[in-house]
Amino acid sequence: MASSIRVRATSNGDITEVQALIQHPMDTGLVKDPKGELIPAHYIQQLKFECNGKDVFVADWGTAVSKDPYVKFSFKGAKKGDELKISWTDNQGASDTTTAKIA
Repeated sequence: MASSIRVRATSNGDITEVQALIQHPMDTGLVKDPKGELIPAHYIQQLKFECNGKDVFVADWGTAVSKDPYVKFSFKGAKKGDELKISWTDNQGASDTTTAKIA
């Protein structure tokens, strides 16, 4: 199965910029389907980025984040060629993990 995470990480000196797009429905549990039934809540609870064994970005999310969330941030302490690990877990127990080399 292909990862639901697309990520790009680039290093410019001591700053690494990360951009990630996560495919996920992020359903709130408050919206009805065409039959009038509530669509169950289904959203990412935690998103984590790790580099060299250290967390560089951790987000604890709820239902207020939109479908297919996009994340962009920068951090210090990495270099070209280092590996960035990205993972998420949702409220239904699903998860995904991928890695990307910093360019």
